Amino acid sequence: MRVKTEICELVAALTPFDELEARHRSDCLAWLARTDDIFRRAKPRTPSPHLVAYFLLHDEADGSVLLVDHLSAGRWLPSGGHVEPGEHPVETVRREMVEELGIPAVFSSRLGERPAFLTVTGTVGPPEQRHTDVSLWFVLRGDRDQVLTPDLGEFRGVRWWTPREVGEADPAVLDPHLHRMMAKLAT
Repeated sequence: MRVKTEICELVAALTPFDELEARHRSDCLAWLARTDDIFRRAKPRTPSPHLVAYFLLHDEADGSVLLVDHLSAGRWLPSGGHVEPGEHPVETVRREMVEELGIPAVFSSRLGERPAFLTVTGTVGPPEQRHTDVSLWFVLRGDRDQVLTPDLGEFRGVRWWTPREVGEADPAVLDPHLHRMMAKLAT
């Protein structure tokens, strides 16, 4: 399976930011080595874990990022979604960017079409819907003045957050790894 091989290469090429990301990377590589069943086929959790492509729209002028107030997760998260069967995560980012925000994806010139970060996270919600997401985080170029068309069927809202606002926010309202991603992005 060529796409799985390319995903393994993306994960292996990541330089972990901290011990937790190193552990997540190791866990992800072990998971990829033992299964070909990495793509979600049935909502919300079959199979678990499954692969997700997150993307942070990043305004390099002030370091701010666009987050969405996700209805299902009940948290402010980066945009993104589940990687469809046979789909490359970069294509997921392109597809989800148009579906969720109504604009084309423009990858960061510094990182290109490579993920910047990797996390393995249990989801929230009723027990019968919980699962584990293995998330590749991509960085896209953004501008606070861009006109977006958010998918309000999936989000309560969207807003730009400065690094300071992320740092001062109650961690319970954000993706549990966002603080670490922001620190990695700043390096």
